[in-house]
Amino acid sequence: MDGVLENISNTSPASMTLALAGFSFMMTVIWGVPLLRVLRYFKIGKQIRVEGPERHFSKLGTPTMGGIMILAPVILVTVLLNAAYLFGLPGVGRSIIVPLGAVGLFAVLGAVDDWQGLRGERKAKGMRARTKFFFQWVFAFFIAWALDALLDAPNLFLPGVKGEVRLGLLYIPIAAFVIVFMSNAVNLTDGLDGLAGLISATAFATYGGIAVLQEQVFLARFCFIVVGAIFGFLWFNVHPAQLFMGDTGSLPLGAGLGVVALMTGQWILLPLVAIIPISTALSVILQVAYFKITGGRRLFKMTPLHHHFELSGWSETQVVQRFWLISLLFAMLGVSLAAA
Repeated sequence: MDGVLENISNTSPASMTLALAGFSFMMTVIWGVPLLRVLRYFKIGKQIRVEGPERHFSKLGTPTMGGIMILAPVILVTVLLNAAYLFGLPGVGRSIIVPLGAVGLFAVLGAVDDWQGLRGERKAKGMRARTKFFFQWVFAFFIAWALDALLDAPNLFLPGVKGEVRLGLLYIPIAAFVIVFMSNAVNLTDGLDGLAGLISATAFATYGGIAVLQEQVFLARFCFIVVGAIFGFLWFNVHPAQLFMGDTGSLPLGAGLGVVALMTGQWILLPLVAIIPISTALSVILQVAYFKITGGRRLFKMTPLHHHFELSGWSETQVVQRFWLISLLFAMLGVSLAAA
């Protein structure tokens, strides 16, 4: 046992990071099969919007709340790393507690929303928007305070500018906004098979790479643990999807991405790294505003944005693949600016 622990402790940071991603992937794939059976047994099935594309009606009843498949390995592997600290090995440190706590809080909120949409009084609708929004802001302000007061996270790094830009009293409300906005942005992106998973994995991998450049080893490990778990989930979520992540997965992934970006101080790059979720969220905002201003006219055929392209003639797989290619391109641009 001592020999095994010694070998792990001597593993290079890069190798350890990749090994954790692979381990997280295998855990997710292995336990995903029994989870899928449980969800099917209890008929935890997806509800489809009546006004949505007709091709989506075939997805009615597909198991949802699949975010549990992602979160369980992420939490378990992180806790195991922390347990290893008890044996005298480098542990995850307090820096990982904040993003892990954010993921946990928003996962509970998402699970309640999914459950109410399946079994509650607001079946097919879920939690009231204002109620969900209220809890998102409460959680976000608490997390933003923790980032500032407990972790002393860097306020902001700007490409080409040396040193940290201090935001003072503005940091906490700005950080809270980033967390809430990203949580909802990824949630809105979760509408096509594999889309939210691929986009989220790309963004987490990007910020994991930025964390490596900053020598934030444990943050990088956390990011790639999440990437591995998402890839495991995609094993079941690629078209035609066997299950969906639901708010149980999309809300915590978005919030976690926002927290990770804030911890690197490179959150200003989110419009590049997370161009698809942010564009998706903006499409909904613009659609609603344009509808109200013009008295009923629409700017897009349908929002979120991916449905507009579906109704324009793109197949589901074309939308997912093309959006992912755009995401990869802008993620590379984001890394290059962070390294400048």
